[in-house]
Amino acid sequence: MIGGGPFGFAPAEWTDDTSMAIPLAECLLGQADAVAAGEPVDWTPAVRGWACWARDAKDAGSQTRAVISAARRLASGTVDGEPSAADFLAASAAHLERTGRGGGNGSLMRTAPVALAFLARPEAELARAAAEASALTHTDPDVVDACVLWCLAIRHAVLTGELGVRVGLPFVDADRVGLWEERIAAAETSRPADFSNNGWVVEAFQGAWSAITSTAAANEGPAHLRAALEDAVRGGRDTDTVAAIAGGLLGAAYGLSSVPFEWRRRLHGWPGLRALDLQRIGMELGRGEGPRLGEWPAVKRYDYSDWVSASATDVVVHPADPGVLLGAAAALQGDGYDAVVSLCRVGTADVKVAPEDHARFWLIDSALADSNAHVEFVLRDAADAVATFRAEGKRVLLHCVRMESRTPTVAALYGAKVRGVSAVEALEEVRSVLPAASPNRAFMEVLRHV
Repeated sequence: MIGGGPFGFAPAEWTDDTSMAIPLAECLLGQADAVAAGEPVDWTPAVRGWACWARDAKDAGSQTRAVISAARRLASGTVDGEPSAADFLAASAAHLERTGRGGGNGSLMRTAPVALAFLARPEAELARAAAEASALTHTDPDVVDACVLWCLAIRHAVLTGELGVRVGLPFVDADRVGLWEERIAAAETSRPADFSNNGWVVEAFQGAWSAITSTAAANEGPAHLRAALEDAVRGGRDTDTVAAIAGGLLGAAYGLSSVPFEWRRRLHGWPGLRALDLQRIGMELGRGEGPRLGEWPAVKRYDYSDWVSASATDVVVHPADPGVLLGAAAALQGDGYDAVVSLCRVGTADVKVAPEDHARFWLIDSALADSNAHVEFVLRDAADAVATFRAEGKRVLLHCVRMESRTPTVAALYGAKVRGVSAVEALEEVRSVLPAASPNRAFMEVLRHV
């Protein structure tokens, strides 16, 4: 997060784990119809993305870089000179045969997009795709098994909210199931730091699962995600990869709403993408339909004209802080603010501030228990985002669609922080400038609780 390290990463720049996942995701998005029909995936777009990335990558695992270089040499005599999936498969197999060492963690770290793309498909199809995607650079049985197990665990977590890596054991060769049961059990009685050889896929797998299980009893939801990832990082050695592996599964169980804004704010990396782009890619993969041009979250302008007048650009000043403006979605068209906290959907071109000065929160104005994941955490996180921007001297626009429920709720939480009063008392102050403020029942329960 602070940047630096042996490879000179910028602050909040993602590493090779996420960079390699992106071409894999885009490859699967481009073939969403084939996946939905149960047809084979052509992995060539993914491997060509990796070959492009590797030319200037700050870091690439030694095995991955060796396979990419060998695949390029195999393709050098072809018409376009670009490697194919077949070139990568041949180079990967040759690397294992030549060195006897093909058990790196480089395919496990990038495997999460495969699970998202196959959410609606039978488990056997996902297992086969996970094995194929791994073999492009890593053909060792340990690596293939690890990718199959982790992908099936991610699928299970998305569909049920449950964390478990044993759900994939039926898709591992029968003579290897006992071995993996021992490895999983060992992870569950250890800590990530116990797996210091985590460049090897088995110990990377164990380190990630250990971080998740060792922190589960004392935490749940966003607190578990944070505690487990911190534990994974503190395990040391190939720490970004262990955390990336763990994060794929934790995110599958707890969702985007469990990731703190401070972690998402400046997140960026190859090929020039940011956290919002990862959100879009993940949503499109999970829908299984490929990109929907002109639809949220990729839409440039989000139309709220059926809900509020497009000319409703007026804002009111927060009663506890003149540096915070409260408005409806149309207020984005106005001026006079340096940072934005959005509590509803907005288009990619709706906001005029720098990306790192725009905090987006996934909130629906509904009192139903299943409408908003981790509602108290998200509402508090939004109020904290306002406080962060104000501490930096920025004037903040806090908005939802009609500033009737979401905006006054977060405004009350922020007011409570500033005034040192209860959130319910702060809400009454907010109503002095927003007489129509009426947080829904679920939001009111949060205000009373905090």
